[in-house]
Amino acid sequence: MRAYERLLNYVKVYTTSDPVSDTHPTTARQFDLARMLVKELQDLGLADAHVDEHCYVYATLPATPGHEAAKGLGFIAHMDTSPDAPGENVKPQIHENYDGGDVVLPGTGAVLSTRQFPFLAKLKGQTLITTDGTTLLGADDKAGVAEIMTMLEILQKENRPHGKICVGFTPDEEVGQGADLFDVEHFGAAYAYTVDGDEAGEISYENFNAAAAFVTVHGFSVHPGSAKNAMKNAQNIAIEFHNALPYYDRPEYTENREGFYHLCSMEGDVTGAKLGYIVRDHSAESFAARKETMRHIAKLLNEKYGEGTVELELKDSYFSMLEKIKPHFHLVENARAAIRKAGRWKRPFAAARTARPCLTWACPARTLAPAALTTMARAKASR
Repeated sequence: MRAYERLLNYVKVYTTSDPVSDTHPTTARQFDLARMLVKELQDLGLADAHVDEHCYVYATLPATPGHEAAKGLGFIAHMDTSPDAPGENVKPQIHENYDGGDVVLPGTGAVLSTRQFPFLAKLKGQTLITTDGTTLLGADDKAGVAEIMTMLEILQKENRPHGKICVGFTPDEEVGQGADLFDVEHFGAAYAYTVDGDEAGEISYENFNAAAAFVTVHGFSVHPGSAKNAMKNAQNIAIEFHNALPYYDRPEYTENREGFYHLCSMEGDVTGAKLGYIVRDHSAESFAARKETMRHIAKLLNEKYGEGTVELELKDSYFSMLEKIKPHFHLVENARAAIRKAGRWKRPFAAARTARPCLTWACPARTLAPAALTTMARAKASR
């Protein structure tokens, strides 16, 4: 089965994760795809394939004769899809021999325009898969899952020699919890490639340091007719917090290694307001400074409006993997060599700017995955 054919099956399974859930996995529906993958892995001959109580799928393809001494190599992808858009009843649309022009999504009439997304023109002549516009597609990261499954099938059908291969499919990556309960020792690999990311041919071995920030503002409502010097409008204080952040340190004004504060959500009324951010920076020092800036703003607003008016919760999500990769740089070189051999070489270095760089509704149907590299030492540190 081709990778894109598997992708078409996987995207139809509803696996959206939930950022406010306190369960593991955050949604039980992720088990639907996990169980499907376990059955497919077993059918491919990976007899030990199983899913644990937290919805992590593990499987091992034993080494071929003569390669038993090689260190185990892992391949990891995540099963959940982003809660930023609907993920149920996905209706994939296949655009064969894509003409490089605007794409109309039939479910909504929305247009993926080459003016807004100029990279689409580079995909002319390829097969493009989109949704109908009513949901996300879920290629992040079901395309990675499909690519790993297809790799396993090819290795066995073509009797290609290999060492032990360890496969891991994880839940809840989209809500920053994908590595939380990942069992590194049970996984069994010395190193692993995460199959996720941007265009085919790109290798990402450095990424942002990442955190989530949650701001809660407590206001005090008074009748507007007698509100002077008495009302504390939580919405206005939330706006004040946001406006105190550096204006141009936002995703729409930054690029490459430049960090940012991204306001993802806001809600509220006079008595209460909430802001949700993600904070990103490649530099560990700048990352720490960004978090300190938010703490300082909260402190000043509490001094101005009264202690307890503004609550700030900061939660680190993940850190740059570069320092863990440097001692094992042969992994990058091996990936480079494989990509060159496949004729997909794009660039000598890539610093991953985001975990979700693809369009929400579309992706090119590719058969060679980009890879973000990580060592098992880093996976241990992230738990």
